[in-house]
Amino acid sequence: MQVMNWRRLVWLVILAVGIAAAWIIFMKERFVMNDPSPTASFVQKHMTNSNGTLATYLQDASSVDPNIVAGREALSESIGLWMQYAVAKNDQVLFEQSYDLLKTYFLMPQNYIAWKLDTEGKSHVTTNALGDDFRIVGALLKAADQWEQGRKEKLATANHIVRTLTQSVQTKGYYVDFHDFANGHSPDILSLVYVDLQALQAMEEHEMLEPGTYTKYESLLKSMPDDGIFYPKTFNVETKEYTYDDTVNLIDQLIVANHLTATNRTPDKLISFLKTEFNTRHQLPGQYKRTGRTPAVSYESPSVYGLAMLLAVQTGDPKWAKQLYNHMITLRSLDNAYPGGYVFDGDTHMFDNLFPLLGETELQKFLEK
Repeated sequence: MQVMNWRRLVWLVILAVGIAAAWIIFMKERFVMNDPSPTASFVQKHMTNSNGTLATYLQDASSVDPNIVAGREALSESIGLWMQYAVAKNDQVLFEQSYDLLKTYFLMPQNYIAWKLDTEGKSHVTTNALGDDFRIVGALLKAADQWEQGRKEKLATANHIVRTLTQSVQTKGYYVDFHDFANGHSPDILSLVYVDLQALQAMEEHEMLEPGTYTKYESLLKSMPDDGIFYPKTFNVETKEYTYDDTVNLIDQLIVANHLTATNRTPDKLISFLKTEFNTRHQLPGQYKRTGRTPAVSYESPSVYGLAMLLAVQTGDPKWAKQLYNHMITLRSLDNAYPGGYVFDGDTHMFDNLFPLLGETELQKFLEK
C-alpha cells in the first residue's frame, strides 16, 4: 500500500511539472488579438476631433508656429494611415468617412493635400508632404480596386493629386519632400522614407505615371548604400548623394526597410540587428547612435514595434511578429484611463497608435490566410 502511494505521488509530481512546463510555454507563445482592436476604439473615442479629423496629440496645446504641429491639430499623415487601416480591415464605411474628410478639409483647390490643419479643419500652411500624399493615393487606389462603389470618383481624386505632384513637387526630374504652393519653392532633397514603392507601383499600373517611373525609384532604393546595418536618411536630387544621420531613428529605418520588401533587396542586416537587440535588451529603443550601434535614448516607441511587425509580415516571419506584438501591447496598458491607447504621462502621438494598429491588423490577416 505504501509502495502504491509512493508511485502515485511520483506520478502526480511528474504530471504537475508537465502542466507547469506546458503553461510556461503557452505563456511565452501567447497570442490573443481582440477584434475590434482596443487601439481603434481608443482612436475613435479619444483622438477624434468634433469635425471628425484625427488629433495629433491627446492633450490640447496652442500652436505657436504653423510649421510645427501642436495639440489637437490634424495631419495628412494620420488620415493616410487611417485610410490604410480601413482598407486592411475591409471596412468600407470607415474608409468613406475618411475619404469625405480628405475632400472636405485636406484637399486644397489646387489639388494638393495640406499636411496640417488646425482643430477647426482650416489650413494655415501652403505645403504638402510627399510621403503622406503617396500613402493617401495608394490607399485610394486600393480602395478603388477593392470596392466598386465610388470607384470612378476615387480614381479621379487620386489622378488629380498625382498630376499635381508630377507638375509641382519635382526637382531635376525627381519627386522631392514638399512644394510650397504660395511661393513656388521646392527643395532638392528626397527623404528615403517617402519612396513608397507600393504606392508608386499602383500609380503606374493605373496609368497615372509615365512608364518606367516605378523602376527609377526602385533602382534608387536598391542601389542606395548602407553602413553595414543602417540606411541613409536622404537623397540629394541635384548631387545624387545619399546622406546619413548621426543619430538613427528606428521609425525611419523601418519605413525604408518596409519599402525595400517590394524589391529583391531584402533588409537582412537590419532585421538581424533588430532581432539581436530585442533578444538581448528585451526592447527596441527608439533611436541609436549610428557609429557605436548603441541606444541614443532610453524610451520605446510603439511605432517601432508596429513597423517591425509589418516588416516581419512582409518577410514571412510570423514568429518574430508575434513576439513583437506581445511586447508592444504591454505598452498600451500603462494608463488605465485610456484603455487600448499607447498613452505615456497622460499624452500620446497619433502615429504611436496608428502604426501599431496597422501592424496588428496586417499580422492578423497574415495568420488568417
